[in-house]
Amino acid sequence: MHLPTRRESLQGPAGFLELLFDVPDSATHPQPLGVAVIAHPHPLMGGTMENKVVQTMARACAQAGWLAVRFNFRGVGASQGVYDEGRGELQDLLAVIAHCAPSGSLTLAGFSFGAFVTSHAVQALHGVRPIDRLVLVGTAAGRFEVAQVPAPLHAHTLVLHGEQDDTVPLGDALDWARPQNLPVTVLPGVGHFFHGQLLLLRALVARHMALP
Repeated sequence: MHLPTRRESLQGPAGFLELLFDVPDSATHPQPLGVAVIAHPHPLMGGTMENKVVQTMARACAQAGWLAVRFNFRGVGASQGVYDEGRGELQDLLAVIAHCAPSGSLTLAGFSFGAFVTSHAVQALHGVRPIDRLVLVGTAAGRFEVAQVPAPLHAHTLVLHGEQDDTVPLGDALDWARPQNLPVTVLPGVGHFFHGQLLLLRALVARHMALP
């Protein structure tokens, strides 16, 4: 099933940010269940909102009835500004959330570097507004100071990691998750970019998004 995608831009903290919206099927979801904002991998390593894992996460969210928003961090694609080691990128993410999901149900999601930035957005917003779902894929623990997930969100959080991830070793993700007692779903034989397993990734994310 092909779901429509539209392109927009908004004024961010360092200039215009480029966005893509994946829209749910209006026949099954006349009104989206909420907004899912998805952050992409490392800008200096080729990460963009067109990344296949990010696309898959967005399609999964839209399939489950959520309006999925992905965007290019500052300095990527048509987004203005320059890479800022996660600090400015956090401000970009918060600006996208404020613009696209000022109220209502909210999901935050990120892949790799995007999961690191998303974790800090959760910290900034927790207690300020509800976060209904959290999806962290290939979380870049060990490479960056990934924030802990607040305990009340654990039941609404999906952490996915490939067993054979050679970019972010599984052990680093488990070392981050262990002190929090935060479950990690491990995909056997899968690498960082989920080659050959994107359909499984989409199914797992869509199932999480469809939970009551």
